[in-house]
Amino acid sequence: MGKLAARSLRYRIGGFTATFLALFIGATLVMACGGLMETGVRNVAPPERLVGADLLITGDRTHEVASSKKHKKTIPLPERVELPAALVDKARAVPGVRSATGERTFDAAVLGAAEAKVQAHGWESAALTPYALTSGSAPAAGEVVLDAATARRAGVATGERVRIAAHGGSAGYRVSGVAVARGVPQATVFFSAPEAARLSGRPETVADIAVTLAPGARLDDVRKGIQEAFTGNPVTLLSGDDRGAVEHPEVVQGGEDLIALSGVVGGLVILVAAFVVAGTVALSASQRSRELALLRAIGTSTGQLRRMLLGETLMVMVLAGAAAWPAGPFVGRRLFDTLVDSGMIADTVRFSQGWIPAMPAYGALLLTALAGGLLGSARAVQAKPVEALGEAAVQKPGLHPVRIAVGLLFLAGTVALALVTALVLRGPVAASTAGPTVMCCAIALALLGPWFAKLVTLLLHWPVRLLTGPSGRLAALNCRARTAKVAAIATPVMLASAIATGNLYLQTTTAALADRAFADNLRADAVLTSSAGGVDPALLARVRALPSAAGAGAYVTSRAYTEKPHDGAENKKGLPLQGVSAEGVGETLAVTASAGSLDGLRGNAVALPETVAHRMHRTVGDTITLRLGDGARADVRIVALFKGREGFDTALTSAELLAPHTTAGLPSQLLVRAAAGDRDRLMADLGALAAQHPGLKVSGRDAVTAAQAESNRTQASVNYLIIGMLVAYTALSVVNTTAVAVGNRRKEFALQRLTGATRGQVLRMMTVEGCLVALVGLLLGAAAAASTLVPFGYALGSAGTISGPPSIALTVIGAGLALTLAATLLPTWWALRSRPVEAARA
Repeated sequence: MGKLAARSLRYRIGGFTATFLALFIGATLVMACGGLMETGVRNVAPPERLVGADLLITGDRTHEVASSKKHKKTIPLPERVELPAALVDKARAVPGVRSATGERTFDAAVLGAAEAKVQAHGWESAALTPYALTSGSAPAAGEVVLDAATARRAGVATGERVRIAAHGGSAGYRVSGVAVARGVPQATVFFSAPEAARLSGRPETVADIAVTLAPGARLDDVRKGIQEAFTGNPVTLLSGDDRGAVEHPEVVQGGEDLIALSGVVGGLVILVAAFVVAGTVALSASQRSRELALLRAIGTSTGQLRRMLLGETLMVMVLAGAAAWPAGPFVGRRLFDTLVDSGMIADTVRFSQGWIPAMPAYGALLLTALAGGLLGSARAVQAKPVEALGEAAVQKPGLHPVRIAVGLLFLAGTVALALVTALVLRGPVAASTAGPTVMCCAIALALLGPWFAKLVTLLLHWPVRLLTGPSGRLAALNCRARTAKVAAIATPVMLASAIATGNLYLQTTTAALADRAFADNLRADAVLTSSAGGVDPALLARVRALPSAAGAGAYVTSRAYTEKPHDGAENKKGLPLQGVSAEGVGETLAVTASAGSLDGLRGNAVALPETVAHRMHRTVGDTITLRLGDGARADVRIVALFKGREGFDTALTSAELLAPHTTAGLPSQLLVRAAAGDRDRLMADLGALAAQHPGLKVSGRDAVTAAQAESNRTQASVNYLIIGMLVAYTALSVVNTTAVAVGNRRKEFALQRLTGATRGQVLRMMTVEGCLVALVGLLLGAAAAASTLVPFGYALGSAGTISGPPSIALTVIGAGLALTLAATLLPTWWALRSRPVEAARA
C-alpha cells in the first residue's frame, strides 16, 4: 500500500497540496509557539548597565501561595524588594569579593523643552558598565552627570544647569560631566552618593548589591559565602544573563505570561489543524470514492485502505515538516516582535529558539496528521465490498460511531461550560469559562458537521429556490445531495466565524466593562501626576486649601496576598489594593461604606468589598494579615465594608501604608474633586499650582479615563493577535478546501454544458451554491459564538451586556462570503475554460 500511496501523490496534486498547506501552516505556527515558550522558559534578558558585575544580590521577589491543601505555587511579587544598606559591608567582607556596590535606582525626569524620563543612580555604580566621562568630572553635591544621548536631547553641556524631577519634587543641578557607555539604551543620569540616597527616598536601603570577584576567586565559592553571611535575609543571587532581570524587573512576570500564551495558542492551533486536515482528507477521499470502491470490490481490506490513505497523509506530513523547519523560527520571531511592540514582553528579552521546540512541533504535526487522516478516512474505508460501487455513485449519509460519541461529548461539555458561565460565575471573571465554550462548541459542530449541515441546508432550501430561480434550485439540490462535502467546506467557515465573533466580542465586552468600572469609580474632576512617577503627598494640604476644591486625596495602587486568613484559590491572583486618603476618599472615589466608616482608613487599616470579607469570614473590627507587594507583612484592621463591583473586587487601604511598599515609594496620583460648578476654575488653579512645581502635571477626568481605556486596549491587543492567527489559518483552510472541492467537478460541469447549460448559468449556479455553503458555515459559527456570548451576557447581569462594534459581525460575514465565493468561482472559471467534450472524457 505504501507504493500505491506514493504513486497517488503524483496524480492528485490538488488534493495533496491542500493537505500540505494545512499541515505546513499548522506545524509552522506550533513551532513558532514553541519558540515563544522556550523564550519564556529561558527568559533571558542580558545585562546592559550592570554588565561589569559578576554577581548581583537582590531582595527575594518570590512568594509562595497555596494552590491547594497539598500544593504551593511560587509567584513573583509585583514591587521591588529593597535590601538593608548594612548588607553591603557584609557582602564586601566575604572572601573572594573584590568590590560590593550598593545600588540606588529610582525614576527621574529631565525637564525642559524636550522632557525625558530617565533612570537615576549613584555615581559609584557607573563603573559597573563602565560609563566613561567624555567631558567634565564626577558629580558632587548639587551636580549631575548625564549620558550623552540625554544631554543632547536636553540641549545642555558640561557646566550648564538642568532641572531634574525626582521623588515628588524637582531642583536645578549643574551638569558636572557627560558620560557614554556602549550597549545601554536606557536614558541614565548619575548623582553623588549622598544625593542619590536622599532622592531615592530610602536612604537606609539599596535596590541591589553589585559584586565583582577578586582575581582567582570562584563564583560558586563566593555565592556560598554570601548566602552564609546573609543568613536571615532572604535574597536572590543572579549571574550570567539572569542579571538583566535586576535592570528590568518586568521580565519576570513577562516570562510567565509568554509561557501561558504560547501554550494556549499552540493547543488551539493543534485542535484547529486536526479538523482542517480531517476535512481536507475526507473531501479528497470522497472524491476518490469510485477508485476506493474498485479497490474494495477486488478484495482490498479496510485496514489496507486506511493504511494507504494514512500513508499518503504521512508522506505529505514529511514534506510539510521539512518546509516548517526554517519557517517556524521566522514566524516565531515576527510574533515575538509584535508582542514586544504591544508591551507584553520587555524589549530587553532575547528571543530564543533552538532545536527543542521543533520536537513538540513535529510531535503535534504527527498527531495532527494521524488524527486528521483517521477522522477523514473513517467514512471512506467503511464501505462493504458488495455495496462499494453503488456507494461510489450515490452518497449515503452516516458518521462513524466514535465520531458521533466524541461529538456528543463535546456538545455536553458545551452545555456544562455555558451553565457554569451563566449560573456560577459573575462579572468579567465569567470570561474564563466563556472563552473555552466557543471552542468546545465549534469542535462539536465540526465532528457532527454533516448532521447540522443537512439541517441548515433543509432550512435554507426553499428560500434559496424561491429567490434565485433555476440556478438556485439546482444549487440547493446539489448541496442536499452532497451533505458530507458541504460540511467539509462549511466547517472551516464555521471555525473562523465562531472564533472571530465569539472571542472578539468577549474582548470588547471585557474591555468596555473595565472602562466603565474605572469611570464609575472615579469621582475626581482632576488628577495631579508627576513626570518622575511619584507625587509628593505634602502637596495635598495646598490642594485642599484651594477654594475651588471640594476634596482631594492621594492615590496609589498595588497588589497584596492574604496570609491570615488564607483566601483560598483567589489568593493565587492576589488582592488588588488602592491606597487612598481618608479625608478625600468620599469625594474622589465612588465608594460608600455599607458597614463601618471609610474615615478610619488611616495607618494599618483596610476596607474590603463585601464578597471578599464574606469569603474570608471576616467583618468590621477583625484583623487580617497581608503580604504587601514588596514582601513586607502587615496586620491590618478592617474598618469598613462596601459593595464592590462584580469582577473588580479591589480593597481600599491608607495611602501612607501602601505607598512606601511600592517601587516608587510615593503616591502615583493626587485626585481632586471640584466644588459645585467650579470645575473650570479648579483646572485653572491646579495649573497655576503646577507652574510653581516643575514636573507636576494636571489632567482632567476625561483625559484620565481615555488613558485608562487606551491601556486596556493595548493589553487586549495580545488577545487580538491570537484570534487573528487562528482566523487567518482557518480562513486559508476555507480557500483550500473549497478550491479542492470545486476543482474536481470538471466532469459534472462538462455534462451540464453538453446538455445545454451555458458558462454563465454554471457560474450562477456555483455562485448560489457558494453563498449557500457560506451561509451554512456562518449560521453554525453564529450558533457556536452564541453558546459563549449568551451565557456571558447573562453572567454580567446588571453590570452590562455584550458590547462591541457591529462592524465585527459585518466583517466576519463579509469575509466569510467573499472567501467562499472567491474559492468557488475561480476554480469553476478555470474548469470551464476547456471544451465540454474533453472535460467529460477526463
